[in-house]
Amino acid sequence: MKNFRTYHLAVRFYKNSKNLYLKEPLNNQLKRAILSIVLNLAEGNAKPTAKDRRRYYRTSLGSLREVQAILDIINNKKLASEADVLGGCLYRLCKNI
Repeated sequence: MKNFRTYHLAVRFYKNSKNLYLKEPLNNQLKRAILSIVLNLAEGNAKPTAKDRRRYYRTSLGSLREVQAILDIINNKKLASEADVLGGCLYRLCKNI
């Protein structure tokens, strides 16, 4: 996945969010959703057909929207801005497949 820009942005977003701790259940939900973004991009990238890849990429985008909602709730503008950039890349990825 050397040249997969969106995947690398998702990994960076995951790493940047690791120090963010919230009260449960938001903390658990945020961590799982962010991890889902990265893992669905990786799994989708390995699929042989465009239809299969698109399904995983859309799941990744759905997880990002969940993360963005949590970031809105806690008013974390720094990570929300980073999520917006990643969201744009994910949206284009889903549209261009």
